[in-house]
Amino acid sequence: MVSIAHVGHGYWGKNLARNFHELGHLAALVDPVPAVTEAAAKAYGVRAASFEDVLADPSIDAVSIASPAGLHFAQAKAAMEAGKHVYVEKPVALDVTEAEALCALAERTGRVLMVGHLLQYHPGYVKLRRMVEAGDLGRLLYVYSNRLSLGKFRNEENVLWSFAPHDISMILGLYGAEPASVSAQGNVSFLPGIADMVTVQMHFPGGGSGHVQASWMHPFKEQRLVVIGEKAMAVFEDSAPAWEDKLLLYRHTIDRSGAVPNPAKADAERIAVEKSEPLKDECRHFAECIETGNTPRTDGKEGLAVLRVLDKAEKALRANLELQQPAR
Repeated sequence: MVSIAHVGHGYWGKNLARNFHELGHLAALVDPVPAVTEAAAKAYGVRAASFEDVLADPSIDAVSIASPAGLHFAQAKAAMEAGKHVYVEKPVALDVTEAEALCALAERTGRVLMVGHLLQYHPGYVKLRRMVEAGDLGRLLYVYSNRLSLGKFRNEENVLWSFAPHDISMILGLYGAEPASVSAQGNVSFLPGIADMVTVQMHFPGGGSGHVQASWMHPFKEQRLVVIGEKAMAVFEDSAPAWEDKLLLYRHTIDRSGAVPNPAKADAERIAVEKSEPLKDECRHFAECIETGNTPRTDGKEGLAVLRVLDKAEKALRANLELQQPAR
């Protein structure tokens, strides 16, 4: 049984700790607040430890990291240098050079490096990706994703880094490639320098595009991925209340025989998707990759590809926000 120490028992980290515990892998908990560490460790019947203790413990096979993003690189690097496999929440790092170094270190040490891109493990997205790879939708024309809600406001990162990594990861997975070009625009409404609405555009080699809109200034919650192919269209809507409505297929056809293309609409088809908890599937996948030596679906290289897009989008966003500043 793979033995995993979890680092960071905050808003999202506690969900990782719970799932690793339920899977029987949780061996120790680490958090910078001693009271949090002690309480969580007691609740799960594991030991509270420091990060240094975990790295020095030969009985710990792997480390799960849900610390603030600025700590991801240093902690993942230290863990792999200590011989541990690493799961790290998105983003894998804040700097492309650091992410490249982590990928190289994982390859050199033979350690599993996995990045927490949760929606890659959602059964609805897994089914959709298989359909795309099987050619059920035909050649992809464009994909767009909305990740919208009201709050929670952040002051340590903008909505691009908080929301968009999930959607960028899914779109890159569907195209199976990195984009040839990336652009971005956004708005700053309240906190100086913190964009609370962002749109990202990606254009892929050989045609096809991807578009992401992310906002925490939106009147209602929407998490929807729309895939437009030459043969069919699909909608993966994680925010749909009913599980059977998570993945819909539209077999619309377009008659091109005339001077103007003429669409023929078709009713939505519900695609059967096995119900499971995506985070538990993700945690199970990490442990299985350690046991089998398989490469994770969202390995370090996949995390690096997403980070490259985020980096280009951030630079474009800053440039466009600068243009929005009023003349002095």
